[in-house]
Amino acid sequence: MTKQGKVYIIGAGPGDPGLITLRGVECIREADVIIYDHLVSPEILCHARQDVRRIYAGKRGGEHTLVQDEINRRLVEEAGNGAVVARIKGGDPFIFGRGGEEAEVLREAGIPFEVVPGVSSAVAVSAYAGIPLTHRNHTASVAFVTGHEDPNKGKSGLDWPALAGIGTLVFLMGVKNLEAIAENLIRCGKDPATPAALIRWGTTPDQETLTGTLNDIARKAKEGRFSPPAIFVVGSVVGLRETLNWFETKPLFGLGIVITRPEAQAEGFAKLLRAQGARVIHFPVIRIAPPESWAELDGAIDRLESYRWIIFTSANGAAFFFQRLRERGRDIRDLKGIRIATIGPATAAAVEALRIRVDLVPEEFISEGVVRAFAGEDLRGCRLLLPRAKEARDVIPEGLAKMGVTVDVVTTYRTVRSDREAAELLSFLAEEKVDAITFTSPSTVAHFLGIMGPGFHLPPKVRIACIGPVTEAAARKAGLPVDILQERYTIPELVDTIAAYFEKEKKVHR
Repeated sequence: MTKQGKVYIIGAGPGDPGLITLRGVECIREADVIIYDHLVSPEILCHARQDVRRIYAGKRGGEHTLVQDEINRRLVEEAGNGAVVARIKGGDPFIFGRGGEEAEVLREAGIPFEVVPGVSSAVAVSAYAGIPLTHRNHTASVAFVTGHEDPNKGKSGLDWPALAGIGTLVFLMGVKNLEAIAENLIRCGKDPATPAALIRWGTTPDQETLTGTLNDIARKAKEGRFSPPAIFVVGSVVGLRETLNWFETKPLFGLGIVITRPEAQAEGFAKLLRAQGARVIHFPVIRIAPPESWAELDGAIDRLESYRWIIFTSANGAAFFFQRLRERGRDIRDLKGIRIATIGPATAAAVEALRIRVDLVPEEFISEGVVRAFAGEDLRGCRLLLPRAKEARDVIPEGLAKMGVTVDVVTTYRTVRSDREAAELLSFLAEEKVDAITFTSPSTVAHFLGIMGPGFHLPPKVRIACIGPVTEAAARKAGLPVDILQERYTIPELVDTIAAYFEKEKKVHR
């Protein structure tokens, strides 16, 4: 029996990947095929399955990758062959998105479909610019208008006299026709002094807002070479932006921050940076791999009862240890009587997520701090287990050995260079979209420089941020300046320190 195909017509929102609806994410995860537009954030596509087929159908600068008739044909063809298709469109599919036309084609072909509304750029972009579209002290009426109407077609299809009487007007795709829009509104009675705003790349860290009046906004846009994609807002509510501008005032707004740690571990870091307004650039220089042999770890698991303590120095070490424990047919019950120490709160959280209590977290989240934390323990003659990366400092085993402790150091995982290429980051650097590069371990420093090659020169404006003195030392030894170093060696603290650093720089340059 042939599988029944279906199409989800999904509004992806205006750019901020966090603005897609939960239902939209559910449908993307179900899809066999994704057909998506230019303005759909790549981070939204990350919700899809690994085996999904992606078909780019974007339009940029008036040039179509697929014309609308071809998109319609592909929707019918893919779903007709039994695929679940996610048709992802920027904003809301039924607001100037041609989603209605696609739905009509599907209905005519007998293809089941579902429409998943999205947050329209008309609403979201103005909100991110600090402009409420209605306000009881200003207006109770708002209209959404296409700004894409051809000014050379002769008679306009828009009722300009009616539009001129509406409190707030939002024109989508109107940058090219800005002068004609303003002229028509003024001709039909709109006050030339009415506040107006252009907002491009709204809801993203690249958001740019230009304000003026209906009379001068076209001139300002031309002088500033203001280009699409943008919305045009006209109305007295624009004047509230000076008070309500919340997004563009975030500490890291518009700044590009590079994350070099493995992508699987980067989402929490990226989320914190985005919350501060940063443009996150993922450039993972390492990936985490299992050890070349499990022999060491298997041997330690076989003699678990001989250990007084297990010390985890990373979340990766804990993850691989417990994964192998399960693979060997054992579980956390075999840890009875063994105490657990972790190097810091992030590693502790990873262990405690498995419902295992952590007995010791040092005050300093470095290897030296672990050794000092054990100084008050009577461990003479005891055996401890240290599951860790293949290449790591020997501060812990050497420090504990001086206390009469036997430490079994076992390789639990390896850090190896990722397959990223220097050209990827060099393009961001060339466009001056990088303001800081972050390193969270000495291995990220080493592999970053290995990928970038011996001829790499750090641009003067790019700052280096490191987590902890060990990573800082590795960066300095490699010839990199370290501009940002936090006092407590955690990711949230690193983000706060980066934000404070750039806030201070902004004040200096004001």
